[in-house]
Amino acid sequence: MLCAISGEAPREPVASRKSGNVFEKRLIEAHIAEHHTDPVTGEDLAVEDLIELKSPRIVTPRPPNLTSIPALLSSFQTEWDAIMLETFTLKQQLAQTRQELSTALYQNDAATRVIARLTQERDEARQALSSVTVSGGAATGAGDSMEVDGQALPDDLVAKVEETQQRLFATRRKRPIPEGWATGEHIGSLDVSATIDSLYPGSTSIAIDSSGDLALFGGADGVAGIYSISQQKLLHTLKAGGAVTDAIWCESRAVVATASGTVKVFESGEEITQWSQHAGAVTSLALHPSKAIFASTGADKRFIFYDLANFKMVSQVYTEADSTCCAFHVDGLLFFTGGSDGSIRIFDVKTGGSMAVLETSGSVSSISFSENGTWFASAEKGSSSVTVWDLRKQAPIKVLDAGSPVDRLHWDYTGQFLATAGPGGISVQQYTKSSKSWSEPLRKAVPARDVAFGANAASLVALTPEGGLAVLGSA
Repeated sequence: MLCAISGEAPREPVASRKSGNVFEKRLIEAHIAEHHTDPVTGEDLAVEDLIELKSPRIVTPRPPNLTSIPALLSSFQTEWDAIMLETFTLKQQLAQTRQELSTALYQNDAATRVIARLTQERDEARQALSSVTVSGGAATGAGDSMEVDGQALPDDLVAKVEETQQRLFATRRKRPIPEGWATGEHIGSLDVSATIDSLYPGSTSIAIDSSGDLALFGGADGVAGIYSISQQKLLHTLKAGGAVTDAIWCESRAVVATASGTVKVFESGEEITQWSQHAGAVTSLALHPSKAIFASTGADKRFIFYDLANFKMVSQVYTEADSTCCAFHVDGLLFFTGGSDGSIRIFDVKTGGSMAVLETSGSVSSISFSENGTWFASAEKGSSSVTVWDLRKQAPIKVLDAGSPVDRLHWDYTGQFLATAGPGGISVQQYTKSSKSWSEPLRKAVPARDVAFGANAASLVALTPEGGLAVLGSA
């Protein structure tokens, strides 16, 4: 009976209940105290699992080879040789470890040098980019330089943003519904009153001016147009230079974004300036409530602010994902972007700093703010659900079912009506403040890629999948 650890006859033999192996008691207890396992099988083992074995006390005879001085000397020599061999092996392992450590340190130093070089090249590239001249029409000054990487707005624009926020915040909640504004009953009576054949195939968005008469939209052929709904004729043709991805009105100026990365501004049908700052498609545009700034987002994970007074690019911010849509808060202090990664990112307009990130379940296709200043709605690509968020709680408060996938959505000026558009049709959701309830006064099977309210919300203008218009008015 030999110890499974030392290979010698144990003085105090014990056996494992689990494996049946025999051990020297002091050796196995020391092993269990350190590893808590059986040294032979690797199973969990505790001192309580050991059984003491009874064996007669015997005197271990001295080995025959240790009965004389020459034999002892020979044994000592053998032990010495074994120690020398073990020492030599340890020296070899130490030298190998030192070599591996030296190689690892060299690789780390090389990696550090590469990172430092790439950082320097990045900084040089950004410095070169900051001196690029904005190309444009006569309104663009020569030699205008621009800053990069999320800097704050100039002081004059910061003051304008703050003034706009104070003015709108103080009057919004007391602002009455304008006289003659549409009611839920009127919205429910809307029906298709006029259709305009395909003008710009491939159109994805439409913008209606403040009069409710001029529709701005463009198609995949790089041409946009301004269409008069009342006159039912095309007033101006705009050469965008690339597939039109979004369009907005900035007072009387038409702003068009393209898939080639260009943003163009037109006035009275003539191009007055353009920017080509995005490295990829421009995905959306938004106008600040002050009417002094507008923003563009792109597939290059950036959004850019432009000063409409002097046609300068005044700020750009890099984000973590490509933006699919954007919107300014109705007070003008915050800027929202929706990403293909399902995140809604909130930024400070004045500094460009990130404020918060809200998560959704899919790629965000549209964002729109209610005039109450606390709610905004979002739609996700391929989903028929519209989520209404409370900005104060930064959480959803209502999920509305539009009945079919929603591509675009828009609140009306009073914050009562939320219009949605998608391949299955258009709908209008109504919120009644007195009863704090939602209803759906309108749902029409009119396929649309975008929809906008007309004057006083008395009509709806839908952008058809063929690139035409469908006007919904009262019967």
